[in-house]
Order: sequence, then structure tokens, then C-alpha cells
Amino acid sequence: MTQQNVRTGPSASELRLSEAYDTALLDLDGVVYAGGEAIVHAVESLGTARAGGMHLAYVTNNAARTPATVAAHLTELGVPAEPGDVITSAQAVARLIADQLPAGSKVLVIGAEGLRVALRERGLVPVDSADDGPAAVAQGFGGPEMPWGRLMEASYAVARGVPWFASNTDLTIPSARGIAPGNGAAVRVVSLATGAVPQVAGKPLPPMHRETILRTGAERPLVVGDRLDTDIEGAYVGGVDSLLVLTGVTTAAELIAAEPRHRPTFVAEDLRGLLTPHPVVTEDGRCGGWTASVRGDELVLDGEGEPVDGLRALCAAGWSAAGDGVCGLDAGKAVARLGL
Repeated sequence: MTQQNVRTGPSASELRLSEAYDTALLDLDGVVYAGGEAIVHAVESLGTARAGGMHLAYVTNNAARTPATVAAHLTELGVPAEPGDVITSAQAVARLIADQLPAGSKVLVIGAEGLRVALRERGLVPVDSADDGPAAVAQGFGGPEMPWGRLMEASYAVARGVPWFASNTDLTIPSARGIAPGNGAAVRVVSLATGAVPQVAGKPLPPMHRETILRTGAERPLVVGDRLDTDIEGAYVGGVDSLLVLTGVTTAAELIAAEPRHRPTFVAEDLRGLLTPHPVVTEDGRCGGWTASVRGDELVLDGEGEPVDGLRALCAAGWSAAGDGVCGLDAGKAVARLGL
């Protein structure tokens, strides 16, 4: 898919996605796990995809943990992984900074160990105070225990004109207890205090896509995610195909209303969608046993079948009606019928 295309419905695939693509670029939070626990069907699905020859890479906007820590966690969950299989926004922002500063430059770190390790990997020197003479500020998710004083240090340095970089600007993250504030919320705090705007590396922006391709060598990648504004938009910007799973933050109603850059190539309930062909979805809203259509200001659904096929049909009807805009039709009753 290219940026110029306006997608009018999810695509079909006669092959299983694990056969059609050589590498799955998998988001973690909301796709593989939530709150540290594996999402239903994730472990078995990824094991089957790997056994069939698909390379699995884990691409996360979370800059807090090191690739080694993430790989160890995945392995404990039953998804064997090596540090080299994990690509983080900390790595992407560290490369972005290193491209602009000489080796040995001091960088004020507002975040956790994952960001420090990534900066050192690029020959940069992490420091903790705005008074340490930093040449840049790097801000990433610091976890629930990050003290308010770290945001104050960032604000002091940025207000003095020190270049500011952020690993990502996700406003929220999924957790076992619900949706929590993400790094983007903390970035906004510094922006409010200083009036500045950082350079951002993470999904959906090009530095993260570049980092991912450099580290994986993928030739036919498939982005797999749960967020429209990071995972799916990142695939759109990178010109690669995507699979949205409904195990994270995106709801069925939000998917139907998606603007063109947020419309995935494929839709599935969970990671089992990697292991199956995907059915034909017509622009007039037919998929499986379902037909979706516009009646007045509503999207309505007739027929029966697999719930996800009904959602695919609704997407086709809604996206076709919206064109290059946002679908404002009421899909509430139709979505409720599907139970998604």
C-alpha cells in the first residue's frame, strides 16, 4: 500500500499472512501482552507462525526496558526471543540524536534504563541534571515510579535552548487495570512548561521505521498492532501492509471511523489472524455471510457469520462512504450486534 491509496475496505489474502509476509513487525503492549501477561491466543499463534518460517520482530514505542529485558520477558511467557529480535523507540531516538551530535556528547535522560542503554550503544553519555552541560534532552517512558523532578530537569534544559528529543508521544498505554497515561502525556507536561516541541522518533514517524528495517532486514514486512495512530499510521507512512488486532486500545467503532492513514490492510480479532487466509471484502460492504450498508445516517448490518467478517463488512461500507475523510455514520447498533 502506498500513501496515495485511499483504502475502501480490508484486503483479502488467499495465503495465510504468515506465508504471504517474511517478517511480522509486532507491537507488544496490547498485541502480545497486556500488563505483563500474555494475551489470549498470542503464545500459540506466534509459535505456529515461527515454526512455519515467519521471522518475528517485536517493535515497541515503550522506551523503558532494554531489548534484553523484553526478550527475557517474552521467553518467560512462552515466546522465545533474543535481544536482537526487539526494536525499541529508545534505539530509534538514540540513532536520531547520534546523527546530529558527535560521539561523547552528554544527553540528559528523562526515562528508564532502556533509554540509557540505547544512548550508550550510540556512543552518547547519559547525564541526570540540566546543570551537567547536556547537548540534548532525551525523553522516554519512565514507568509509574518516575519522579516529577525528572520532568522539571527536562524543562530547565529545554528552556535554556537544549535540543529536545522524545522516544514517542503515545498519550496512553494499555495495562492490566485499564488505560494509563503514556510518554506523550509526560512530553506534554514539558511542552506546556517550555512552549517547545521535541523531535520524535517513535511510531508512526520515519525514524522508527528506519530503525526497524535496519535491524530486521525485512523484505516483505507486515506491521501488526493494536493502535491506529501509531502502528497502522506507521505502516502507512512506511508504505508497508498492516494487520490490526482488537486486543488492545482500538475499538470496532474507532476502526470503522478511521481516516485513510489509519485504515489497516487486514483486520483480525487477535494474533490468530496471522495463521489464516483473509476473505474478500467488497467495496459495497459484503464479507462472509454479512452485508453492511448505509441507511440514512446509520450503518446497518444484515446476515450472519463470523463477527470479525461483519466488522470487515462494516469497515468497507464506512470507508467507502467516507472516501478520504472520516466516517461519521452511526455504527453503534451494528457493532453491538457483533459483540466486538
